Amino acid sequence: MGHLNDLASLGQAVWLDFVDRKFLAEGGLQKLVDEDALTGVTSNPSIFEKAMGHGDAYDAELAAYDAKNSDAPTMDRYEHLAILDIQAAADTLKPVYDRLDAKDGYVSLEVSPYLANDTDGTIAEARKLWAAVDRPNVMIKIPGTPAGVPAIAATIDAGINVNVTLLFSQSAYQAVAEAYVEGLEKRAERGDPIDRIASVASFFVSRIDSEIDDKIDAGVGGDAAKALKGKVAIANAKLAYAWYEEFITSARWQALAAKGAQPQRLLWASTGTKNPDYPDTLYLDTLIGKDTVNTVPPKTLDAFRDHGTAAATLGQDVAGARHILSEAERLGLDLDGVTDTLVEEGVASFSKAFDDLLGAIAAKHPAHA
Repeated sequence: MGHLNDLASLGQAVWLDFVDRKFLAEGGLQKLVDEDALTGVTSNPSIFEKAMGHGDAYDAELAAYDAKNSDAPTMDRYEHLAILDIQAAADTLKPVYDRLDAKDGYVSLEVSPYLANDTDGTIAEARKLWAAVDRPNVMIKIPGTPAGVPAIAATIDAGINVNVTLLFSQSAYQAVAEAYVEGLEKRAERGDPIDRIASVASFFVSRIDSEIDDKIDAGVGGDAAKALKGKVAIANAKLAYAWYEEFITSARWQALAAKGAQPQRLLWASTGTKNPDYPDTLYLDTLIGKDTVNTVPPKTLDAFRDHGTAAATLGQDVAGARHILSEAERLGLDLDGVTDTLVEEGVASFSKAFDDLLGAIAAKHPAHA
């Protein structure tokens, strides 16, 4: 055990948290699909900023676009480049999508982070990107902010696959799970099909430990809190999954399942280990369970292929996970406050990456700056 291929037999999909023009063109994604049973790809503004803002891999395509669209704003130029990458990744994954009958094989493209607090703007952008990519196996990423929740319901209602991003708290996750169901119910009421609509709820992991561990190192909770280092994020994820397992047995969900609805899978994001004292496969080894996805950066993917452990760990010791979170609350570590802050910081971080990305593209053709 310990290879990426072993995870599929345990019900977990592995997605790559990376996309890049050169990587796609040289067959890097196809190799992972063929050799490691990879079934999806995620992107975000930070990934595109690294891909497009540095080096010259996109320059020829950008010049060709500019020659035909001399007055195009920088945002349109970015979307043109991003959509080509997403289409290429989607085409690579289309055989996976077909083989698994629309249950996997997806690539995700994020709405502008500037719209994180704009419900109507998010809905309009999701529709625009969905139409522009024009692939059945794309997911539009929408943040699970308060403004994002109704946008998720409306986007699912429109028949668009959704990857809900920036989830840190169990309450935020539950809200978006119910938004997914609401969107499906509206379609079902009209008699529209719901069997090939897919969604994932991207629950972020490592950043929670980074924040909680910093508090513990600063003395919050005293010596007793030191036993919780590196454990709170995994406990939080385990309880989110326990809620999911209970929710899919509910009469509300079963009514949709009878019509062919796919469950909204929990997706573990931010799974690269940030603390060098922790195993580099920590957030893969401990979060393996049925109907879940782990989206993994390339370095962590390589680490798990080499020395990860494949076992059904996600459902183990849920009582212990509850105890860890109750201790965190008792000791004043304020997980709710941490998760609220992380959502705000996540939106700000993606917005900053988007600023840098658009600036880099504008600089390649100063007339558009």
